[in-house]
Amino acid sequence: MKKLYIMIWVLLGSAALDAQVPEDAKLFSWYPQNGTARSLAIGGAMGSLGGDISALYVNPAGLGFYRTNEFVIAPQFAFNKNASTFIQHTNDTGKNAFALGTIGVIFGEGSNKKGKRSSAFSIGISQTANLNNRVYYSGVNDYSSFAETFAEELAKSGVSTSDLLNTLSPLPYTAAPAYYTYLIDIDTSNGFSQVRAAPENILDAGGSLQQSFLKETKGGIYELALGGAVNTNDKWLFGGTLGIPIIDFTSTTTVTEKDATGNTKNGFQSFDYTDEYHSTGVGFNAKLGAIYRPAEYFRLGLALHTPSFMFLKDERTTNLNTVVEDTSGNAEHFNVSSLLFTNNEAGEANYRHFTPWKAIFSASYVFREIENVKKQRGFLTADVEYVNYKGSRFGKSGSDNSAPKQYYTALNDVIKDYYKGAFNFRVGGELKFNTFMTRLGFAHYGNPYADKSYKASRTLISGGIGYRNKGFFVDLTYIHSITKDINYPYRLEDRSNPYYASMKQKTGMIAATIGWKFWE
Repeated sequence: MKKLYIMIWVLLGSAALDAQVPEDAKLFSWYPQNGTARSLAIGGAMGSLGGDISALYVNPAGLGFYRTNEFVIAPQFAFNKNASTFIQHTNDTGKNAFALGTIGVIFGEGSNKKGKRSSAFSIGISQTANLNNRVYYSGVNDYSSFAETFAEELAKSGVSTSDLLNTLSPLPYTAAPAYYTYLIDIDTSNGFSQVRAAPENILDAGGSLQQSFLKETKGGIYELALGGAVNTNDKWLFGGTLGIPIIDFTSTTTVTEKDATGNTKNGFQSFDYTDEYHSTGVGFNAKLGAIYRPAEYFRLGLALHTPSFMFLKDERTTNLNTVVEDTSGNAEHFNVSSLLFTNNEAGEANYRHFTPWKAIFSASYVFREIENVKKQRGFLTADVEYVNYKGSRFGKSGSDNSAPKQYYTALNDVIKDYYKGAFNFRVGGELKFNTFMTRLGFAHYGNPYADKSYKASRTLISGGIGYRNKGFFVDLTYIHSITKDINYPYRLEDRSNPYYASMKQKTGMIAATIGWKFWE
């Protein structure tokens, strides 16, 4: 797998823009179920329950329980706190942000009596993934330098230094700025030439580097959905959803590296590298589902989600500021933007992305499920979800600004080895006291990595209350989430087993939903 990673970095030399990496496969697929405050309070376990607009995004057959019309709006606010450990050094950071639950309308039609045929149609929009975050970690590294990624890329690209620095450079975001600012150079000592990074002199002499990595992200994945369901006789319900995912994501990564030895005559003092890219796109997917009631109080659900077929565009610019030292120890400053090598225009790449498919099996038990809903006393519900993370794929878009086919072939081979399929579990319940409800939920999202040494998971605990009376309802929920993950700041071919950061994110989210029935 390591060789495949290096193949990707080499092929980037001929790509218009290198924004797609294996981690992007997880970015667009590994996130918890979102929805209304009611669905979040029960852990997102909506696969067999129905009666909530969130069914549009989980199991659309659940819309079939509607026989009236309903409008729903669900704002959210999240508090993020991240703890990252890198080379035995821990840093805390975080970012708070507004988010969007499910907003939409349901039109139900048919008899209000149980056992009679009915149907429903719904249209909604939801933020399926909130990508607002801020991650920072730092440490003292005596093993490798981030600048070596630029040196390796130039050495393996076959690009001459004259072509490297022209206005249409094939490596405008990485090696060209590094060479321009003397962060990397051609070393002709010992009878042969090689590309070396300035910090390597410090490492070779037994010194170390102070490194820090900051990644700030904003935006998310939003999905416009149109769905419908048919309830044949309260025994079988069938439904389908057409989803239109919309991507709007901005990432700013800042890498800082400094000489930690205090020696002012070893040729290197520091560099600051900023990488900014903005990703936008649109796609489509489908969700099909069925719910079966084998007995009066039981419900069983099955839903299949196709991959999202997305067409994306990335725009990218980088900036590098390098401080090197002459033989007398005097500092020399050099700064350059990637715009110098791209005719003063931000780089652009167009490509296709296919997210993993999902399968959801669900079961619910509804206490006193009778026609008079005021006498119903609650329910228990659970979902088991399988996501084929290793099935994520990237491909050419047909545009001139798309990377070569070999790049995507290598990238997809890495994804198949790097990830695996994983199970997610959601469970929840509700107790009803006439017009008031209390709810609790739990969810666990499994490790998407194939390598067992990489520890990653999401665990959510939730609780909420609700009020329903005369067609009006309001729900309020708090969700506490703990996410464990890893992050590689960079990878190298010449130095195996690079350091990575272990990350633990704690998120508290407040979700509210307001809705009312109309035209009854």
